[in-house]
Amino acid sequence: MLIQRVVLMVLDGVGVGELPDADLYGDAGSNTLAHTARAVGGLDLPHLNRLGLGRIAPVAGLDPVPAPAGCYGRMAERSPGKDTMTGHWEMAGLILDRAFPVYPHGFPPEVIRPFEARIGRRVLGNRPASGTVIIEELGVEHLATGRPIVYTSADSVFQIAAHEGVIPVEELYRMCAIARELLVGEHAVGRVIARPFTGTPGAFRRTPRRRDFPLPPPRATLLDRLAAQGLDVVAVGKVCDIFAGRGITRAVPAAGNAELFTRTLEALSATRAGLVLTNLVDFDTLYGHRNDAAGFAAALEDFDRRLPELLGTLTGNDLLIITADHGCDPTTPGTDHSREYVPLLVHGPGLRAGVDLGTRETFADVGATVAEIFGVEVPAGTSFLTHILGGAA
Repeated sequence: MLIQRVVLMVLDGVGVGELPDADLYGDAGSNTLAHTARAVGGLDLPHLNRLGLGRIAPVAGLDPVPAPAGCYGRMAERSPGKDTMTGHWEMAGLILDRAFPVYPHGFPPEVIRPFEARIGRRVLGNRPASGTVIIEELGVEHLATGRPIVYTSADSVFQIAAHEGVIPVEELYRMCAIARELLVGEHAVGRVIARPFTGTPGAFRRTPRRRDFPLPPPRATLLDRLAAQGLDVVAVGKVCDIFAGRGITRAVPAAGNAELFTRTLEALSATRAGLVLTNLVDFDTLYGHRNDAAGFAAALEDFDRRLPELLGTLTGNDLLIITADHGCDPTTPGTDHSREYVPLLVHGPGLRAGVDLGTRETFADVGATVAEIFGVEVPAGTSFLTHILGGAA
């Protein structure tokens, strides 16, 4: 069997249970999928369950099917950390030896002072915060002083918020480019993010002109190697930002799970040979970080309802991989990501079904499998291609 197209769908934040070192990250006991299911009295995910989701871990509402239509397993993260970039980079064969820096007490003087000197303004904030909350708290002072609002989160990010009527968007982008230039070495955060907003006190709102200034991968990834072979590498949604555009042959902008799913279908129909990589962000951004288990469950069920659309478009030369990049348990007291195993569901009309792929030692096994399909090399991971091809080879 010749596989010509691979669709890799990353369900952002949908973890399936604590990793052995979860206690080092404050995540002992986390289990995004199981706890979400328990919080709502069970999940209705018939199509994901038919692929084998209920056989990965006990989940309320998912009775393991006796003969799954897909292959199934779970993956551990070898890189330190529990963020989106680390997870995606590892899937693409790049395992990090140290985590991206985070700043639970704000950025130190050796970061802030050079930044203020370069932009010619002092900053406001400089603390971890919700973006919508901090602009309400500091928006009036920002309007009066023209000082940009700098904040971070549990992720490795340096975010700058500014009212479009006070600091024009292009100037905000210039400030972010300066921050990106300064944030290197031990302070090389994963992303610098421009967060423009408009409105009046009590009614501020963030605009769609957000822009990310990501740290590029330090070495070649699976995406670079596929593109170098002339294959399509289509990034749907925020994937292009995650890889700083590296190895991407076509970027498809989209926001929200519904649009992301639709754009994935369109991208697949326009792809001759190669990889379509999509990150479905709503699970994490809208629900996990906001401790909204009901919303998380509804988003999973919405995805499951649309899954037959994608399954119905797959040909005998296609491979679908559904996984996640980390956990984001909405039932825990905090709002941070959680250090968890992630699910691994693999399906293709011409492939074996019902194969237990076990617990993979690294997310890089996904990249190694895709690399073997297309005859390229990646520096890490163990391919599971022979397990899913079986007699179809």
